[in-house]
Order: sequence, then structure tokens, then C-alpha cells
Amino acid sequence: MHVLDLLRSDNLGLTLLWGEEALLGQEVSGVTATDLEDPGRFLGPGELVLSGLVWWADGDLGKADRFVSALADAGATALLAGEETHGKVPDALVDACRAHRVPIVAVPARTSFRAVTEAVYLRHWGDLSRRPTRTFALPSNVRAELSRLLENGAGPGELLERACAHLGRVDCYLLSASGRTVARTPSAPAIPAQRAASPSRGGLTLRIEADGSAYDAWQLHVPDADAAPPRVLHEIAEVLAQHRDGPAHRETAAARAAGRELAALLAGDCEPAALEEALAAAGLPAQGPFRVLVATSGPALAEALAHVAGLVWALGEAPGGEAVAVLYEGGRAETDTTAGLRALWPLLQVCGGPEADLRLGAGATAAGPEDLRASLTQARFALTAADAVAPVRGVEQLETLGGLMAGVPEEVRAVFGERVLGALGDGMLRETLEVFLANNCSWARTAQALHLHVNTVHYRMERVQLLTGRDLSRLDHKLDLYAALRCR
Repeated sequence: MHVLDLLRSDNLGLTLLWGEEALLGQEVSGVTATDLEDPGRFLGPGELVLSGLVWWADGDLGKADRFVSALADAGATALLAGEETHGKVPDALVDACRAHRVPIVAVPARTSFRAVTEAVYLRHWGDLSRRPTRTFALPSNVRAELSRLLENGAGPGELLERACAHLGRVDCYLLSASGRTVARTPSAPAIPAQRAASPSRGGLTLRIEADGSAYDAWQLHVPDADAAPPRVLHEIAEVLAQHRDGPAHRETAAARAAGRELAALLAGDCEPAALEEALAAAGLPAQGPFRVLVATSGPALAEALAHVAGLVWALGEAPGGEAVAVLYEGGRAETDTTAGLRALWPLLQVCGGPEADLRLGAGATAAGPEDLRASLTQARFALTAADAVAPVRGVEQLETLGGLMAGVPEEVRAVFGERVLGALGDGMLRETLEVFLANNCSWARTAQALHLHVNTVHYRMERVQLLTGRDLSRLDHKLDLYAALRCR
């Protein structure tokens, strides 16, 4: 499979913007779609890179050079740049590709990246299937056995093991989009999610698309490209897709319905008996320890929780649209679930794409059902405090006044800050107050930091007290001023 094969496709409508014939004839090993400014660590040699150019800023030539340089260093075969975002592929990007000798192809707005990806893999698998020494399909007895297993509700682990049994000792994995191992053959060693999610893991990977979110797709992965005939892998993937869209889908739908009922009861006002019934219906015990999580994305939270071994949980959407999960944390050696989710979150962010708003708040441990509403309130507050720097926050992390203030809605902070400090304006009085408080109300250190005479500092702080109505000799008034400064 070469870039030239794609350019010859009438259905895709691709346009070559730059590329020498020798470069266009390089073998393609796979496809990666990205809109990161520096995608190098997620790329493998021989890959085509699809980019919608969301990262591009008009006139910033450095961005184009850095992006293409990362592709060249990773050994990418070509860049397929989408025209939809900016109307055309920027000339600066073409120049950067020419300089780094990376072929660049324009993808018209009418052509989806999924269509390009499917074209690559269909051709790739087709080329492999034409090797004359292969057996190109599952034996009839294996297909019949898999059909019976599907009808009897077998899980993905049993299906994968039986489908691969006739191939001998073969390592084969069924992975989620974020690198979670859904199932693996008995001979396959465990692989951490970080490595499983890496595009440079090598081998052959067949994507099993899903109609739901980006987190619902699966990948059938064989580390040894010669371990199984491609057509066999296609048939195995079809069987696994039938399981996911059949029994697994029904099981997931039932669990989500129970989770929605529990989330609705927690968010409202109900009798304790009704809450206990909802816990039981969701598969949770009557007593804790529990913990409540609130996230901006239900599918992302479900995928994150599925990564944690031995964790019992129920997830549903509350009436306000937020994703609410109740965890049972008893019987597990590792009780700091929030720390584990924090380590997994970057994988989910890559899977969700650069524009996904993925944040999570965790409440404190709830001993029993009567404490669940308090944990929910805490989780909601922690979610408000979460941001791009710390997207996963537990209420236990709110150890400073600054951390506490971060959870107050921005609109409320703005009113408080203006009410307390509005009379100071944005000039020297506000600056002097900030430096004064930062230096533990030391007149001498404040004067030194601002290169002022001590008398000038005294005069300014008297003005601050007069305009704000606060007495700097009182601790509560100092806290008012400090908190107002944090509200900017």
C-alpha cells in the first residue's frame, strides 16, 4: 500500500500538493489522525498522518515547521491535510513539507477522514491476503462454534480464545480505544494501557468501529504481523462486533438504565428505602464505603472506570446532564481510585480529541447510603475546580484557600472580587496590596520589592483600607482582600 494508491482513487478526490515519486512509493504501515501541534510521540514509522489543521494559526510559520518536523523525525510517509477547517491547505504548510521532504496531500471537505482510513486498511489487508502461503478464512467448524458461543452469550475473552485456537500459540488482543485490554489470548502477555494505546506499538491492528462515542471503538491487535491471515482477523473482528452490538450492548443498556435511576434519586429527594433499592438494582451493596464521581463525559468516565480492576460501580446521567458514578470501594487493596483515574486521564484525552472537555470531580468516601448526597455535592464542587492543568480533582485536594476558590463559579468570583476591590481600580493600589499580602504584611519587604520608600507603602495601604472598608490589622479582613485578589 502506497500513497500513490490513494491518489489514484476516484472516490476520495485527493490532490497532491507536493511529493516526489520515490517518496510517494514508500510502503504505508498505518494511519494516525491527529490535531496535536507536536504529534511526534504518537507516530510510528511508515504511517500516514491525517490532520484537520485545527492547530494551525494564520501567519505562524513556526507552528507549521514544528509540526512537519515531528512527522519527518517519526518517519511518517505523508501528511493528508483536511481543507474543511481553513478552506484550503496553507501555503506555509506545503513549504514546510517540501523543506522536510514529507509528501503532502489535500483532503477535500466532502471526504471524511474515516473514508481515507478505511481505504488504506482495506487495501492494506487485501495486499496481505493475496500471499499464496496463507489459509485465508476461518475453518467451518470454528465458525460454527463461534456462532453457538454468540447465541449462548459468551464473553469477548472466550470468543477470542476459541477464534484463535486453530492458529496455535498466537498473541492476540482486543483493545479499547484508550488501550484497555478487553480480552487477550492465553499466550498473550499483559500490556499496560499506555503502551497498548501507543500508535507505535507495531504489529497489525484492525479497528472495529462503533456507532457510539470515540471510546466505544475496539481494536483487534496482533503484535506479530505474520501470526494470522488477514481474512481470518477480519472474520474474528466481525464476530466480536456482533457480540459488542448484541449481548454486550443489551447488558450495557440495562446497567445504564439502573445507573440513571440511581443518579436521579441522588440528585433529587427520596426516601432511604428507595435509594437502597436503586443501589441493589445497580449491582451495588447496601453499605459502603462508596464514593461519588461527577464528570463532563459519561462515555469517557465509563471507559476510565473499566480500566480499574475489581472496581464495582454504577454510572448514569443525572437530570441536569452531568455524568454521575457511584463506586463501591470495599474489598480492594487500592483505595485511592482518584489517583488511578488521574494517571489514566491523558489516554482518554488523546482518545477524545483535542477539543474534548474532559474533567472529573470526586467526592469524599461515603460510609453508607445516607452519605451519598454529601459525596455528590463534594464531587460537583471538585468538578468546578478542575481545569486543563488538573482535569481530575478530588475534594481532598482542596487544601488551600486558592483551591477552594477555584471551585466557586466564575460568575460568583467576579462579583465578589469587584465588590471588595472595585474601588481600587487595576493600578498601583491593587498591585501594592498584592505584594503587601504576599510579603506577610511586612512594610519593609513590600517597599523593597516595589522599590518604594516605606512611607509610600504606608500611604498606599491607608488608601486601600479607606477605599475597601477593610482593617489590615484584622485577620478576617486580610482574608477578604486575599480571596478577592484570587477572584481575578
